[in-house]
Amino acid sequence: MDGPLWTEAHAPDLGEIRQDEARERLERAVDEPMNLVVQGPPGVGKTAATRALARETHADPDNDLIEINVADFFSRTKKELRQDPRFESFLAGRSRMAKRDMINRVLKESAAYAPMSGEYKTLVLDNAEAIREDFQQALRRVMEKHHRTTQFVITTRQPSKLIPPIRSRCFPVQVRAPTTDETMDVLATICDREDVAYDDDGLEFVASAAGGDLRRAILSAQATAVAADEVTMSAAYETLGDVGDDETIREALAAAQSGDLKDARSTLDDLLDEGGYDGPGLLRELLRVARAGSAYDGAQLARLHKLAGEADMDLSEGLDDRLHLTHLLASWAAGRETLAADFRDPVEA
Repeated sequence: MDGPLWTEAHAPDLGEIRQDEARERLERAVDEPMNLVVQGPPGVGKTAATRALARETHADPDNDLIEINVADFFSRTKKELRQDPRFESFLAGRSRMAKRDMINRVLKESAAYAPMSGEYKTLVLDNAEAIREDFQQALRRVMEKHHRTTQFVITTRQPSKLIPPIRSRCFPVQVRAPTTDETMDVLATICDREDVAYDDDGLEFVASAAGGDLRRAILSAQATAVAADEVTMSAAYETLGDVGDDETIREALAAAQSGDLKDARSTLDDLLDEGGYDGPGLLRELLRVARAGSAYDGAQLARLHKLAGEADMDLSEGLDDRLHLTHLLASWAAGRETLAADFRDPVEA
């Protein structure tokens, strides 16, 4: 995709956040600094909202906003942590330190140093549902010690994964999925700034296809604009049909239904490795594609949704995405004969 991503180039200011309740709560935090838990589904703008808050509250947001993506932070090696330019000064000469101690030190030191402008700085912990409970206890102690100079903003799609002492120290900000009209408004604003022609049908198509995922909608509109120099219905349909993974996902579903789990697993691997999906994101796409087709009846879809709920819970624990998605398809396919028996005419039985 040519040029900077529109999600970065057109990051919203605080007043441009369309979800009214979330915007009003964040505006309150400008005048009354407080710790926050910013919660909501993936792609709705949680991280963008926290950055907008930091730009509004700090004279030097480049230095007084510290962002740590928890999922990435905890999965990295000791060497990768030591070489990260954000952390290398904290970990210099500590190559023999255990990884858990490295992580605790980074949390403490990130919170401890003085703000560059104003009275406090903002430390954002993104995807906080991935933090183990023992690290959450350490984080709680850091929050208690440095509450005067550091505002802690925790973003998560599962606030229930946070321990009560952390939740009790934070003001909740719910960022809901934007409506189709709100998403269209964002896309129209960006297209106007980029001098890209569009029509309402094109914006509605892109917004509806994104299903409440604002990030996906913006990137889809950019892909359409790059390919066709406009965002119209025909341009969006042709472009997004070409770049989407619906057909590949249908192949995985069909392979699972036919009992070819090796092929289904291979397709899932490709989507996770090369398609840019994480486990929860691919799970949503599997459900969307299954619902959109006519290959599966209501009983099959009901069973798939039930299994998806169980898989989503497992995925939220930070376990193996491939394993749980493959198990989902295997369980769904294995149940098709049982379903046929369950829904057979009683007289026939």
